Amino acid sequence: MQTFFGMILGALLLAGGVYVYDSMQTSSVANGEVATTNRTIVNWDVAKADWDALRDRAHKDWVRISSK
Repeated sequence: MQTFFGMILGALLLAGGVYVYDSMQTSSVANGEVATTNRTIVNWDVAKADWDALRDRAHKDWVRISSK
């Protein structure tokens, strides 16, 4: 159980760290007005679209399963 909890906590810390790093890379406050464009680690638009698709599919499946 501790190992499973450690894996979940590690994944959450990794995702949080990447999000903070990416938000600092694309922030005009952190980089200034004339800063060069920096590439982010994660394409957050694609990640959000994939997450929304997964959430919608899970919701539809839940409705289908619970209606039986």
